[in-house]
Amino acid sequence: MKTLSPYILAAAVLTVLQAAGCTIKGTINQITDTTSNVTGTTSGAAWWNEDGQIKPDFKAAAFVVANERNLEQDIAAGRGEYLTSMSVLLGVSEDRRPAFFSSAQAGYAEVTGLRSAGPERWHLLLQSTANALR
Repeated sequence: MKTLSPYILAAAVLTVLQAAGCTIKGTINQITDTTSNVTGTTSGAAWWNEDGQIKPDFKAAAFVVANERNLEQDIAAGRGEYLTSMSVLLGVSEDRRPAFFSSAQAGYAEVTGLRSAGPERWHLLLQSTANALR
């Protein structure tokens, strides 16, 4: 099979782009703009401040993602260091923690019964539980 020279291939691509009304500058700008939009919204850049630390609003979500299995076990038991840490991150006062633990444990069956019981479901359960106790 005969292969095309890279120069011929590049000329063919440029001809097609020009025939379609595209300019190289426009095409490159579209590619780079789209790439930066995607990486800016999906890379987690919104989670970090200028110092490279997780913003306070995202600490609980990051904790759930990083410790999902251990947290799930603590939720099932209604106690444990991961559930305690999560209560601190969510701002549950120390006197309200027993209620937080039992409410989270009560919601365990509901979350595990869902087909998609991932970290977002655990975070939602714990966040709503903490909000109900305020």
